[in-house]
Amino acid sequence: MRRADRLFQIVQYLRGRRLTTAAQLGAWLHVSERTIYRDIRDLSLSGVPVLSEAGVGYRLNPHFDLPPIMFTFDEVEALVAGARVMEAWGGADLADSARSAISKIAQVLPAARREDIERARLYAPAFHVRSEVFAFIDPIRLAIQHRTKLKIAYEDQGSKISSRMIRPLGLYFWGEKWTLAAYCELRKDFRTFRPDRIRLLENSRQTFDEEPGKTLQDYLKKVSRRPENE
Repeated sequence: MRRADRLFQIVQYLRGRRLTTAAQLGAWLHVSERTIYRDIRDLSLSGVPVLSEAGVGYRLNPHFDLPPIMFTFDEVEALVAGARVMEAWGGADLADSARSAISKIAQVLPAARREDIERARLYAPAFHVRSEVFAFIDPIRLAIQHRTKLKIAYEDQGSKISSRMIRPLGLYFWGEKWTLAAYCELRKDFRTFRPDRIRLLENSRQTFDEEPGKTLQDYLKKVSRRPENE
């Protein structure tokens, strides 16, 4: 990637996120953190208002904007493929939103480029997907958004069912299954649940705040420390 293209891509990443670290930018752009530091410095010197929060990351001044950009074919293909995966493996609401998003993308593309959507030949067939895989995705997703505790009846690998009150933190799609990262108030610890093993789900209407030691970031730190063979 040319340096000019890399600088432009950094701005695109920063404009689309609240905070981004040098490590994340380096991984996405396949360069070292030292290179990112130099690029950020040069962007700042050229007048791009990059704000830095020590030990946290970078962000753009919210009042800064660039002219509209055009999607490349590869970008259109990536968006279409992602939307098709959510149509097949997401809940009903997420599937509708995926279709709506593709429609909006088509509207902003020039007429000559709209055929790129049809040219995208990456598919996610849905005919073999069991309904229990996505049955609870939408209510879980909404509970994560609104930080609402969930009451669930969960069946483990041994077919034992237990009742839990959980704080849903994040959903992960692994191909053919989802996992839910949560803080379990019964176990007083983080747990990972498969939505397709949830037998009953009820929104408790109880909201929760992000408490130190009970956040998604804390969950990820704990998971990253686990031995590989665990």
